[in-house]
Amino acid sequence: MIKKLWMLLSILMIAAFVLTACGPQAAQPTEAPAAPTEVPPTAAPAATEVPPTEAPAPTEAPPTEAPMAAVTIQLWTKEGEADGGLQFVQGLTDQYSAMHPEVTFEVINKEVETLREDFQTASLAGAPPDLLWTVSDHAGPFTAADLIVPVDDMFDLSAYVDSAVAAVVLDGQTWGVPISNGNHLMLLYNKDLVPEPPQTTDELITMAKAITSGDTYGLVYNQTEPFWLVPWLGGFGGKVFADDGVTPTLNTPEMVATLQFLHDIKYVDKIVPAESDYNGADALFKEGIAGMIINGDWSLGDYKTTFGEKLGVARIPEVTATGLWPAPYTSGVFFMIPKGLDETKLAVIKDFVEFTTNEENQLAMVTTLTRLPALKVALDNELITSDPILAGSAEQMTVGTPMPTVLEMRCNWDAMKPEMQAVLADQKSAEDAAAAMQSAADTCITTLD
Repeated sequence: MIKKLWMLLSILMIAAFVLTACGPQAAQPTEAPAAPTEVPPTAAPAATEVPPTEAPAPTEAPPTEAPMAAVTIQLWTKEGEADGGLQFVQGLTDQYSAMHPEVTFEVINKEVETLREDFQTASLAGAPPDLLWTVSDHAGPFTAADLIVPVDDMFDLSAYVDSAVAAVVLDGQTWGVPISNGNHLMLLYNKDLVPEPPQTTDELITMAKAITSGDTYGLVYNQTEPFWLVPWLGGFGGKVFADDGVTPTLNTPEMVATLQFLHDIKYVDKIVPAESDYNGADALFKEGIAGMIINGDWSLGDYKTTFGEKLGVARIPEVTATGLWPAPYTSGVFFMIPKGLDETKLAVIKDFVEFTTNEENQLAMVTTLTRLPALKVALDNELITSDPILAGSAEQMTVGTPMPTVLEMRCNWDAMKPEMQAVLADQKSAEDAAAAMQSAADTCITTLD
């Protein structure tokens, strides 16, 4: 009996001890950190694993989960179909879109002056295009109207030919990225009709007279734009500005002599058509019924396709009366970026500009359009140095003169155009036309203030 009682007391004491040991831990949650040491080994991983859905969230961002929003870039270009320029631009945009399916381009061709006018109008209306592919002399009016942005901080401009970049520098800032270098006029000839190019204007007239008969002409050129007048003005020793670079000098003996020369080769020597705009002159030359044409480097690719080895390239002949070489304007073709683009479009445009002007595409331009590249590394390529057509283009460029990009140049262009046309229509004398040019330019400049 005593033994049973002792066993019962022992059991009660053990039970009391267990209850005393377990009770406080269940009642005091503040002591929970001690619990992991009591967790069985098989349960340890559960305490340290992070749920799979939580781990990748802060570090992983697969491209397929956050695709770039669709972007449409409207690109206005001065390039036309006649010389393959527009097709080249569209080819570049197609290539870029193939690599970046989210980017679509709308390419719109506009003649140079129409592009300028339409861009100014569209910008003032708050609906400009997203990118321009245009000429350097647009930098002046576009910056004066505060319509484009400087590109110095967007691109490594040291990679481009210095003279090309300099063509769009105004007030210490650069307003375009060069695509091609040159954009200058030169003498192009069909070797079937002109085996060797003339060296002087006297030779030019003699050779052209020998070719001109019926519907065949010795020389053709665009008689509607003063861009084709400027080289001859340089050959007669004239310039459109005084030394300050902004004061027009159009009513000068040099301008009179230039206008008279253009009048006489039409009405006295009769070596050019009665009239011809750009397309008319281009067609006559391509059809083989014009021996020579004065046209720009942008036309070389198309003419090379048409004539092959029969195409010749040379300087515009030296002016016999002065002993001076005609000095065509040189510049190039440029990307210009309108103001007000959002960050997404600006990023796409920056990438597209770099894509277009990389070495591969610069050399593709040389091969396709026969234009001198603006990228330094491309200009040194054997593709250019060993090509007689490009060598001839470069030879002409050496006697060219940089095209002014100041806003006042727009006044000069607008003043020269109608007066030159009046002389070539035999409606006004060279002297009267030069005086009218000066008056119109001076009046225009007063409105710029």
